[in-house]
Amino acid sequence: MLQTFLGFDPSKAILACLVTAGLLWLLQPVAYRLGLLDHPVGRKDHAEPTPVTGGLAIFFGCAVLFFWSRSSSPALHSLLAASVLLVAMGIYDDLRDLRWYWRILGQAVAALLVIYWGGVRVEQIGPVFGLSHLSLGWLSVPFTVFATIGIINAMNMIDGADGLCGLLGLAALVMLAAASIYAGNDMLANRLSVLCGALAGFLAWNMRLPWRPRAKVFLGNAGSALLGLAIAWVSFRLTQNKGHPVNPVLALWLLPIPVMDCLVLIVRRLQEGRSPFSAGRDHIHHIMQDAGFGPTRAALHLTWVSLLCGLVVGQAMRLDVPNPHLLLAFLALCVGWYLLTRDRARAVAFFRRFRRASSPHVVPPPVSSPMRDFD
Repeated sequence: MLQTFLGFDPSKAILACLVTAGLLWLLQPVAYRLGLLDHPVGRKDHAEPTPVTGGLAIFFGCAVLFFWSRSSSPALHSLLAASVLLVAMGIYDDLRDLRWYWRILGQAVAALLVIYWGGVRVEQIGPVFGLSHLSLGWLSVPFTVFATIGIINAMNMIDGADGLCGLLGLAALVMLAAASIYAGNDMLANRLSVLCGALAGFLAWNMRLPWRPRAKVFLGNAGSALLGLAIAWVSFRLTQNKGHPVNPVLALWLLPIPVMDCLVLIVRRLQEGRSPFSAGRDHIHHIMQDAGFGPTRAALHLTWVSLLCGLVVGQAMRLDVPNPHLLLAFLALCVGWYLLTRDRARAVAFFRRFRRASSPHVVPPPVSSPMRDFD
């Protein structure tokens, strides 16, 4: 067994990766038999029907490792129970196309399980505004439910290209693990080693590689919901633990791309008189596609930007930059993205310049690689 590094256990990460990757291989014929597939119709222009068993495999990969290591606490039990609900609902959604309000209801119930069973909730937001104490009081439960639903749907909306949601989720979990280690929260870092390993096992099947021109499996609605729930659960435990406090502002900057993209799209769709959950090719990865990025390059670029944001803000907190300033910086990022994307041609031109600057010797292909959109 590999030595545990300040709570983060590489051996558990490797085992979770192998278990999840193996489950995905075993689930492929089951997916075809049950019709648990994402078909290339409408906006979904991938080459052929693809299994959407990523969420199911990640859940079982994590559960096996948690039970094998005898990890036990009300907080973990509540996460597993809420995950069962979201995975079951996501599988049904992938099979039967569940209406958006039923999905929101299920996500709210999952959040309530975490709150009342596990005792995981947002209670103190004073540090966000530079105050030593500002309790939400009776607003704690609705705020936690709202935040959980928001993160779940942000991950669902960003799941539109091979490797994108998984890489951004893995980047967030790795940074949360680093924050846990820095705060001395060894138990949470240990749990994150399992989550990171399971997600890496999924990415082994989901990423496009030189010898594999397309993804062999997708997260599906079950997977994106599970990933969003896990990130929310970890963030709440990390920022609300009195013994290991981490400022809540940091959580925003560990998941900047999905949250920014989700908030701006909600505002824009409401302005257009559309449902925030309506379909459209107006996500950041679609704009990058129009600018000539393939799914792998888009996912990798957005991932390093996400990691850079987390690193810079983490260092800014160590240097005692006022937390309200960091919150205002995130709001400015969202406003800037909103203004840039008001004119799609301008946004596409921006990413074309970025592509040329990042790869000056690469000639773009004449046709963009196909991408997907799940929201």
